[in-house]
Amino acid sequence: MGGLSDGNDGDRERSFALAQRANELMRDYGSSATPRAYSVWYSYVSGAQPLLNDAVKRLTMQSGILSDADIDSLYETYLDSRRLSAEAERMSTNVLAEIEGIMEVIGLSLGSSAQYGASLKALSKDLDGVELTRARTREIVAALVATTREVAANNQALEARMRESRSEIETLRETLEATRIESLTDTLTGLANRKHFEDSLQRLVEGAAAGATPASLIVIDVDFFKRFNDLYGHLTGDQVLRLVAIVMREHVKGRATLARFGGEEFGIILPDTDRTAAFAIAEQVRGSVMGRELVKRSTGESLGKVTISLGVAALQPGDTPISLLERADRCMFMAKRNGRNRTVDDTTALTEADLPNVA
Repeated sequence: MGGLSDGNDGDRERSFALAQRANELMRDYGSSATPRAYSVWYSYVSGAQPLLNDAVKRLTMQSGILSDADIDSLYETYLDSRRLSAEAERMSTNVLAEIEGIMEVIGLSLGSSAQYGASLKALSKDLDGVELTRARTREIVAALVATTREVAANNQALEARMRESRSEIETLRETLEATRIESLTDTLTGLANRKHFEDSLQRLVEGAAAGATPASLIVIDVDFFKRFNDLYGHLTGDQVLRLVAIVMREHVKGRATLARFGGEEFGIILPDTDRTAAFAIAEQVRGSVMGRELVKRSTGESLGKVTISLGVAALQPGDTPISLLERADRCMFMAKRNGRNRTVDDTTALTEADLPNVA
């Protein structure tokens, strides 16, 4: 279940199931059972790191196993937070260096302006109260021209340096923005990832409470996804997830946040949207997914229809992000219990007893 909190029975059972599957794969494909190997395989079966999954599939197809060197490489690339910290530190160092360069340019510019002002002041004194000869006038004008030319040359150099700094800063800004977006994006579907989803849900609850505006949440789960994945393979399973993401983008516009926050779990955060409007959006997404025929790319074989179950919860006074998500989750599970391929909203009374063990 896609809640923000830990410790419920569904999460506990799922974690043990993932651990068991990770151990099986580690035994079948691994050269040793190290903590790093377990971390890699657990992440693989949980689907939390799609890029890691792609790398594991590629390596196992090539050699049939994951060597200790492969495990180390995968861990350091996808799971070791120190790599991200090092990248952030590198970017910060570049930004600070560019700022120092700009400050140096500004200092030179100020010094050049001050020097020019002093020269003008000195020339002004020469002109003040002195009977000028033609020769002395020529000398003063020549000095003024020379000083002005020197300042102009300095300003050209400073302007060129400023343009260069501006270009460097713009490049850094684009890199930082790309890194920020990447950190908030699910690489498989292009939707928001779990972190972005949780942050957006927090902002939704706070914003709606402050403005007394309606807001809703839709939770989506692909029906029989595990069975589908086991039957046709992970690559086709990935195709199913992309299909759901495409349909979500087609039918949900505006300020909504579209996210994949679990293996086959999706969320749609809808500010300024009441329950009735959210239910209508959910039904549009459900009908469109059901109306698509999935085709296996490698063979052109028709794999039939994909269906989804959806839960809709409207924000209520006193809601927290956790309570809103758990209520939408319960509605989604009721949709599964009632036959799947349907939408249930939170006007229906739900209790924990209504939650069967479905997938």
